Amino acid sequence: MLYALKIAVRYLTANKAQTALLVTGVAVGVFIFIFMSALIGGLAEFILSRTVGDISHITIEAKTEDPALLIQSEGHVLAVAERGRTRAATLAEAATWLPLIEAVPAVKAVSPQITGAGFMTRGAQVAQVSVIGVEPGRESAILDLQGYMVEGEVRLGAGLIVLGRDLADDLSLSIGQTLRIQSSNGVTAALTLSGIFKTGNGGMDKARSFVSLSTARTLFAMPQGVTRIEIKLNDLNAADATALRIRALTGLDAVPWTDGAEQLMEALDAQAQTGYFLKTFALITIVIGVASALLLSTYRRRPEIGIMRAMGAGRGFVVFVFVTQGALIGLMGGVMGAALGYLALLPFPSRDAFKVGTLPMDITQGSYGLAITLTVIGAILASILPARAAARVDPVTAIGQ
Repeated sequence: MLYALKIAVRYLTANKAQTALLVTGVAVGVFIFIFMSALIGGLAEFILSRTVGDISHITIEAKTEDPALLIQSEGHVLAVAERGRTRAATLAEAATWLPLIEAVPAVKAVSPQITGAGFMTRGAQVAQVSVIGVEPGRESAILDLQGYMVEGEVRLGAGLIVLGRDLADDLSLSIGQTLRIQSSNGVTAALTLSGIFKTGNGGMDKARSFVSLSTARTLFAMPQGVTRIEIKLNDLNAADATALRIRALTGLDAVPWTDGAEQLMEALDAQAQTGYFLKTFALITIVIGVASALLLSTYRRRPEIGIMRAMGAGRGFVVFVFVTQGALIGLMGGVMGAALGYLALLPFPSRDAFKVGTLPMDITQGSYGLAITLTVIGAILASILPARAAARVDPVTAIGQ
């Protein structure tokens, strides 16, 4: 086998220009494979980060209880009434469940919240808003408020509020000014604007406000419990499995972000399929290039092959020589292409620094090892046909040529 390897190396070094051209062609194919892997993978990460990165990966919401029935006759409801003022459904024992949820390995952050609607006024100006009460210290647990701040700071103490940029502009508000907010329960409070954020999401920037959990309790007359628990994961792709685990631990209806996101998942699957096709074409190009070059080498070396056969070399030996030659070409081209791909991807920002208007290339998804492995396998497969053709050479005929 060592002798066969020496012969394969000698064949490759006998025509260095041809070998260099062939290895370069393989390297270009590998480079395309790696580039497409990084682009498709990075684009998927960018889409997910823009659509799912700032939302809860798993959500637990309080269920609204059905109103009490006053009169019912023969299966027909004649009248329905609720006792007392209408109140939002609550997760009364949230404090008990939070430690259990936070202990789940996949969980990155947990944010208990009180949510509701209200009207915000400043002078004669009125705007309808969505109010979210969060615990101080957990302001950026789900939505990265700190990263989106354009004025002021994320400070949600007593009597403070943080608004979206568009909402603040509509009410002509600036940092430090006071506004009044009336909740759907009829409770009114005077709050001071401590920060303004801008996410780029028009609906969020125009209608969402954040207050402390204690302020939300006052506004929505909720002395205990919360209306929602939002959970952020280290890996958003683990949402389904983690939601099932949380349901088993707490008995709560934990809903993953994938529920209702079928269209997004279909689009990502279609994008991944496109990437597979493009990478397959790159590998096919490599196989065709290696096979054609080795077939040409077989034809040019028929006399040498005939001499080897006449000296007692078996067909298996000849096959091994050419398969080894193909494997070396694939290995050299694969390593060169992987190195070029890595160097070409280095200038691109990491996945955590993707910006709109730039190619979302993810250097970590270049599939370098896979590219080299598939290239070597492809080159070996491409060399089988030329190797078998070489093994069938008749020694007498080949020497006489």
